[in-house]
This record gives sequence, C-alpha cells and structure tokens, in this order.
Amino acid sequence: MVGIITEIAIPTGRWKYLILWFIKSKERRYSEIKAFLGDIPQCSHKKQLRELETDGLINRKIYPEVPPRVEYSLTTKGEEFIPIIDLMEEFGRKFGEQVD
Repeated sequence: MVGIITEIAIPTGRWKYLILWFIKSKERRYSEIKAFLGDIPQCSHKKQLRELETDGLINRKIYPEVPPRVEYSLTTKGEEFIPIIDLMEEFGRKFGEQVD
C-alpha cells in the first residue's frame, strides 16, 4: 500500500534556516536577529519572520514598552524541526567544500 503524505510544510526562504538556528537556544530580539543576518533588506527580514510565525515554527512576543520590544522564540513545532537543521549543518561541514 502506498502511503499518503497529507502535507509537509518545509520552510523555504533564503534566511529561514539561519533564523531558526539562531533562536534555537534562547529567545532573541528583532535587532539581534537582524544583526546576526547582516546586510539583508529590512523587508526581507520581516517577511521571513512573519512566514516562520505563520508556519507555526516561531512565536513572536511583543512587550508593551516604549519603544516596543519584540522577542522571537521557537514553538514546539520549531523545536521539533531543529534536529533537521542540525543534520543539514553537519552535512554542510562534512561536504560543503567538496566539488565532484
């Protein structure tokens, strides 16, 4: 019998895996994530974060302060995805420089 794949939401986007990797150990502020990613356009940065939130991989917490403080953390679903990212990192370290 052929198995049925209902839906697998794999994050796509140039920066999403880096964002998930960066926040895997602790909550991070918006500015920390932006600094970690370097010189990417702000609209791309915001879009990637919103899509990760929509996909249920990260939480966004807004603190009622002036100026507002926003922190991002992994959801349970995001935590379950981290071993995949770790395997990708391991694969990249092992084979990243090789050219066949």
